Amino acid sequence: MLSATLRNSALAAGPTLRRSLATHAPFYEKDCSSITPPYAQLIEKWEYVRELLNNRPLTLAEKILYSHLNDPAKSLSGGGKIRGESYLQLTPQRVAMQDASAQMALLQFMSAGLSRCAVPTSIHCDHLIQAIDGAESDLKRSIASNKEVFDFLESAARKYGIEFWKPGSGIIHQIVLENYAAPGMLMLGTDSHTPNAGGLGLLAIGVGGADAVDAMTGTPWELKAPQVVGIHLTGKLSGWVTPKDLILHLAGKLTVRGGTGRILEYFGPGVANQSCTGLATVANMGAEVGATTSTFPYTENMRAYLNATGRAPVARAADKAASMGFLNADEGAEYDEIIEINLSELEPTINGPFTPDLATPLSKFGSFVKEQGWKDELSAGLIGSCTNSSYEDMTRVAELAKQAKAAGLVTKVPFLCTPGSEQIRATMERDGVTNTLEDVGAVVLANACGPCIGQWKRDDMKGEENAILTSFNRNFKSRNDGNRLTMNFLASPTIVTAMAFSGSLSFNPITDTLTLPSGKPFRFTPPAGRDLPTEGFTQGNTDYYPSPVPEPQPETEVIIRADSQRLELLEPFQSHFGDRGLELPPLKVLMRVRGKCTTDHISAAGPWLKYKGHLTNISENLLITAVNDEGGDVNVAFDHDRAAGETETDTIPAVAKRFKARNQPWTLVVDDNYGEGSAREHAALQPRFYGCAMIIARSFARIHETNLKKQGVLPLWFADKADYSRIGSGDVVETIGLADLIEGRQNAAVKLKVTKRTGEVFEILTKHTMSEDQLKWFCAGSALNFIRSRMSR
Repeated sequence: MLSATLRNSALAAGPTLRRSLATHAPFYEKDCSSITPPYAQLIEKWEYVRELLNNRPLTLAEKILYSHLNDPAKSLSGGGKIRGESYLQLTPQRVAMQDASAQMALLQFMSAGLSRCAVPTSIHCDHLIQAIDGAESDLKRSIASNKEVFDFLESAARKYGIEFWKPGSGIIHQIVLENYAAPGMLMLGTDSHTPNAGGLGLLAIGVGGADAVDAMTGTPWELKAPQVVGIHLTGKLSGWVTPKDLILHLAGKLTVRGGTGRILEYFGPGVANQSCTGLATVANMGAEVGATTSTFPYTENMRAYLNATGRAPVARAADKAASMGFLNADEGAEYDEIIEINLSELEPTINGPFTPDLATPLSKFGSFVKEQGWKDELSAGLIGSCTNSSYEDMTRVAELAKQAKAAGLVTKVPFLCTPGSEQIRATMERDGVTNTLEDVGAVVLANACGPCIGQWKRDDMKGEENAILTSFNRNFKSRNDGNRLTMNFLASPTIVTAMAFSGSLSFNPITDTLTLPSGKPFRFTPPAGRDLPTEGFTQGNTDYYPSPVPEPQPETEVIIRADSQRLELLEPFQSHFGDRGLELPPLKVLMRVRGKCTTDHISAAGPWLKYKGHLTNISENLLITAVNDEGGDVNVAFDHDRAAGETETDTIPAVAKRFKARNQPWTLVVDDNYGEGSAREHAALQPRFYGCAMIIARSFARIHETNLKKQGVLPLWFADKADYSRIGSGDVVETIGLADLIEGRQNAAVKLKVTKRTGEVFEILTKHTMSEDQLKWFCAGSALNFIRSRMSR
């Protein structure tokens, strides 16, 4: 454990919060009664926790987590190590769901039989809007094509008292930051980039729908206490360097696995210099290193953002909580690791392709492109998405566009811009930002996720190798346009914009010039944005917005057509156990998956998003871009027990369906960091639907491992990673010792008896992360089965 030596008493006590005149016009003041954290209760619980822990100095992350414990004495008793060891039973204050994941979450919540949500909950329509030719037509077309799903979501929201943000309102994470986030709170969201809200000094955690249902039903939500990494920021960003470059640089240091099971907690003088939305960008991409979430101590810029977005009552309450020491780490708090970053030494960074942790400083990127033998061509530039669509981002790139327009330049490649919310779009339009971007060739898309998640109907470059530059957060193969050969390089919006005027990957706007029509050289000057609009934000079209804190309307009929191909009521999963008691039945190995296998590989998005509410239909895409380690083919599985007339190989979902038809339970053997990427629980639901009972991995990504547990799939880790290659398709695997584990015997270990197709038999040792409650979910067939049985008592 490493202790942070706080540089001075101001850092130790939190920010000095001075009353000063605002530099921007105030927004109207909202009713904040439902969004202000109950600071008095949280601080009372925090003080009780301090007694339990013998007044040990706490990190900010610990203060927030432990003040949301359902029963502190139970969770923290024993006096042993907590971080990385203990399971915490928590009571989140809020749930937010995007439209794709909300479908399955609501279908599960409905089966619990409750009349209302136990905590404030919201639905945000942002994932189902496809980018084709511009905001107005794209929105109109998407509303028509997804009417059935939107009607279902809106009717369910009305019935259960959920706030429903209509299509066009914006991206979930920007809306949460603008409306719901508050310092010191704990919230859940059914999207892996939920930590974006951490820019306001809270813990916002991405989860699957079943985890969200815990909070929505008032069931304590379980989390293995994360380790806490302290990231000490000194210096100051300058010139072309932005908060995006900080997190791109950190992703290169930590890799996609470096944050797994950890919270990233930033501290030091470099934090106070950042805008609230800049911190949100950093927190957003913490998901790319596998972090549980990211957070920051309360700052004056956070207070300014709360005031500017109509939440002055929250700011006043947070000021008081901060003065009591609740919203910053204690002096002498110990971190599991400390990373030092001098912001003054950073330079713009570009990450990719195909993984968000391959970081290259801009000064070396041109030579990197040349060394790889790639064409020095850019095919498109895209800015926006939940990571970088704030007013500050947009005004910064607008300054570059003004420079280019004055010089007579327009972009050389398609240049697409996604505003983060209707509030951002309307304020951009009022302040001339939209016109400035359009004047140099930009196409402004709908306030939605769009190309970032694969909702991009791209007509060029089909099947061709090409490079795009984006300000997005994730860049896996096929993710953005469905083309496996599209290389997506991640950068700040300013670098994306500047390079769109050159059309070249090797262009460095800091040192290089562009040739004007006159033949003269032109060089950009570093742009400066405005973190908050001087005239305040404007709301735009309020028809997109929900009524705050709506009361449930129990008479409302939730709309699901009987013949729907988009929505399907869920049937409860059955328990796996049978003739072998509390040992799993013999499992056939479906395949051994090679290398990186993200949730995009397991359950693709893009055109499949339309089936998010229909488990039977979406299961047709199970692992269709995964690589079979036995042969190296994509979407190929072997069926060694095929019937007459069936082929030896078929697609992965086709062979899984054969196993299901034979009532043959099965298992998967997978590589490191299995399930990296988004929070989509379909990546757990789909294998379970086809009969998967267990997955054995070299290692798992946090959210996906939890989602598997929730749906009744046993995740086991190889004790010796070399055992991965000893098990192949068609082998039979049986558990030994699972019954001991379930029955609570001390030091119980689970072994696997493997019977090869050749007849060879051997045993291997595994590890697990199952808690007592998670074993109850597994025995019941799923967490929802367990919750339902407990409620019916």
